Amino acid sequence: MRRYEDNYKQKGLRKQLVDSIRQKGITDENVLAAINNIPRHYFLDTAFEGIAYEDRAFPIGEGQTISQPYTVAYQTQLLDVKPFEKVLEIGTGSAYQACVLGELKVNLYTIERQKKLFDLVKTFPYKSKYPTIKFFYGDGYEGLPTYAPFDKILVTAAAPAIPEKLLKQLKTGGKMVIPVGAQDVQRMLRITKTGADEYQEDVFDDFSFVPMLTGKKG
Repeated sequence: MRRYEDNYKQKGLRKQLVDSIRQKGITDENVLAAINNIPRHYFLDTAFEGIAYEDRAFPIGEGQTISQPYTVAYQTQLLDVKPFEKVLEIGTGSAYQACVLGELKVNLYTIERQKKLFDLVKTFPYKSKYPTIKFFYGDGYEGLPTYAPFDKILVTAAAPAIPEKLLKQLKTGGKMVIPVGAQDVQRMLRITKTGADEYQEDVFDDFSFVPMLTGKKG
């Protein structure tokens, strides 16, 4: 059984990481505090513990990655969540982004299509710190219509186009943050639902995400 420890060295490295992403332009102090409070090394294989606080992505298996902390902070800042909002996350992965949202006290519904990753997260002890996170095995393109509508939707994989079914699961006034593009580089978008079938689209920086795939993988 792995022992989870968060020592002074790791806390110091985490503070340096937070300082570096602040210098890169993250200004939301609640987001920065969430990154500072969460032991990122818990979400990685022990082989990566020594470099867990470098501002870069790492593989977590099944062709997936734990996102770069700056990317997590950037998407979270754009989403502009408030405590107790109902949020849908597409792509649980390691659950690092989910726990950042949990730290911000949202009611989170998160979907993972890779059964092996979903099963790993189910047995991950740290997630019990966030009882407001609900985990689902399913197809992210379908969303969770049973639990809709959502105040916010966060997509953590690159979609070739904005999924219509997810747009329909947003509340009027709700926002979705999603990287869109079929190539190696995607443009970060924030979609605001302004009416029943009316949307405002804001365009932000370029990023590189793993592709958002359809269906479930057992």
